[in-house]
Amino acid sequence: MTEFRPGRFQILPVIIKNLLIINGLVFLAQLTIDGLAPGGELSPRDGTMSDLFALHHILSPLFKPWQLVTHLFMHGSLLHIFGNMFALWMFGSILENLWGPKRFLLFYIMCGLGAAVLHLASLYYESMPLLADIARFKAQPNPEAFYLFFEKNQIASESAVRDLNKILNEWRNNMADPAIRNEAINAVTDYAHLRLSGATVGASGAVFGCLAAFGYLFPNNYIYLYFFVPMKAKWFVMLYIGLELYWSYENSAGDNVAHFAHLGGALVGFLLVFFWNRTNRRQFY
Repeated sequence: MTEFRPGRFQILPVIIKNLLIINGLVFLAQLTIDGLAPGGELSPRDGTMSDLFALHHILSPLFKPWQLVTHLFMHGSLLHIFGNMFALWMFGSILENLWGPKRFLLFYIMCGLGAAVLHLASLYYESMPLLADIARFKAQPNPEAFYLFFEKNQIASESAVRDLNKILNEWRNNMADPAIRNEAINAVTDYAHLRLSGATVGASGAVFGCLAAFGYLFPNNYIYLYFFVPMKAKWFVMLYIGLELYWSYENSAGDNVAHFAHLGGALVGFLLVFFWNRTNRRQFY
């Protein structure tokens, strides 16, 4: 059997409809508060929605526990929200019709949380060299260690380089001045906070959970790539997950996409649907 045809199919079931509405309203709020950059992306300002509700590194001063959920309802651009909401409707509506609203909502939130946890773990792992450099400098603060820290971490801003060189030169000329040493320590701490405070937004992790569940439950349903090229769901999911694995390790596209969040959502989605259906094989199509 290659087609899913439930008896009481709704084109826009209640949870999907409300998720679309909430995401749309939040994006309108982001547009109102932050505005759009020339490239069509949002340009968040300090102290606004991004700082409060986007997901941040667990060691960032901006991190708050509620961000594990709230980041799911925020997006970075018109294309970002359109892609996520279209995929959510495409795959999620079938799952909600199959499971009902309560189970689907539980599934969606758990996939989003799983995506957030794996993403935070990957951020922590990636930041370990930086954290080690910070600890090493603070254990023995001196001008050469200060220079090597910022040389290794490659400060791009010309104004920041000028400020750091000013601190470095003053420190070398006044080695015994504790005020200059504290200024250098503060500069390193501020740089660490800046590096650790990048924001992650989007429902992509939860949507990937829906995609994985759809591919597992309906492996022989056809998905039409670019609306023309047919591909069975099982091959589409495996191809997409394979690409995410490749991009997560190689970052060949040089993008700013949270690939481990996608993989985390897909993993949680697969595990949930596997355990929910292991004693009911007749629900597979």
